[in-house]
Amino acid sequence: MLKGFYLTLMIGPAIPIPVPQFVMDALTGVQITNTAAPHSPSGFSLTFTAGSNSPLHSLFLISGGGMFPLMRVVLMVTVNGIPDVLIDGVITKQDIGPSNEIGQSTLTITGVDLTAVMDLIDFSGVPYPAMPSEARVALILAKYMLFGIVPLIIPSILIDVPNPLEKFPVHQGTDFAYLNELADRVGYVFYISPGPVPGVSIAYWGPQIKIGVPQPALNINMDAQTNVESMSFGIDTESKTLPVVYAYVKEAHLTIPIPIPDISPLNPPLGLIPPLPKRIQFMKDTAKLTPIQAVLIGLARASKTSDVVRGSGSLDVLRYGRVLKARQLVGVRGVGIAFDGLYFVQSVTHNIKHGEYKQSFSLTRNGLVSTLPKVPV
Repeated sequence: MLKGFYLTLMIGPAIPIPVPQFVMDALTGVQITNTAAPHSPSGFSLTFTAGSNSPLHSLFLISGGGMFPLMRVVLMVTVNGIPDVLIDGVITKQDIGPSNEIGQSTLTITGVDLTAVMDLIDFSGVPYPAMPSEARVALILAKYMLFGIVPLIIPSILIDVPNPLEKFPVHQGTDFAYLNELADRVGYVFYISPGPVPGVSIAYWGPQIKIGVPQPALNINMDAQTNVESMSFGIDTESKTLPVVYAYVKEAHLTIPIPIPDISPLNPPLGLIPPLPKRIQFMKDTAKLTPIQAVLIGLARASKTSDVVRGSGSLDVLRYGRVLKARQLVGVRGVGIAFDGLYFVQSVTHNIKHGEYKQSFSLTRNGLVSTLPKVPV
């Protein structure tokens, strides 16, 4: 579609295969959104030119007729020789836009990542006796290996295994809903990340990791080094909350309050000056839980309000030199002393058309002023 990058589109009912060249020639627009927000799957939209006699109708709309209810789509982009799998998902909707002008009719297919497969069947009532959350997650994900889903499970620091003689947990809702529920209880996240190769995805259940090697810096107001089209930043000091849980210690017959911080080894301060919480939330409903359960719920609540510094912007991928990825760190330069530094990429949206490849993005962190003396280039 454009000199400087190359698209690979694969479609199939179970194992996707590269599409014929006439399909790639008809592809006029791609939009893919990847987000780190909890419970938010990645989504995609592909737009094709399709006349009334186009073979695209039979290729895509057959999935809506019941023959192949799960039509899989994989899209990979290669920028400067580096391949990146942008989406591995299934089609959920097809729309036809007829036109009186020759060659202007469109076919648009939309879908979500492979979490859609996990959200089809309600498995409520399946028992998990004497199994911690990590074991339950592994057992649930095992049934999706056929789709190339490889589990990556990080054990919780605070493991709580119910006594099977007293009670045992049972599955609630679909697999996707229950995996997210288990993640929420311990302050974790669950998502599916496509790649590293087409047809393979990583199902991650663990903490939202905000450490690692940052991506190349986003530069603005730096003359020839500027590599973004626009950026803006702000701070929301009203949203930060300090949760206080009440834990009941059965041996001492006491209920004790425990304030929960929002900083952990995997969620370090990215800003030197974190704003103080303006609100305290007393979670009295945790008094009926064990201390471990109460702390887990408090950590989950604290992590949701810690990132009060937010930014957004857009860039041209070819000028940036690579694909900006969500759920990783990135440097920011040229904004000013308060907002320069490292950020967590909360979401990215890929917009690909004939002649251009652009991304819009949103960034977050938990304080002002960079913690580093120099932002990595």
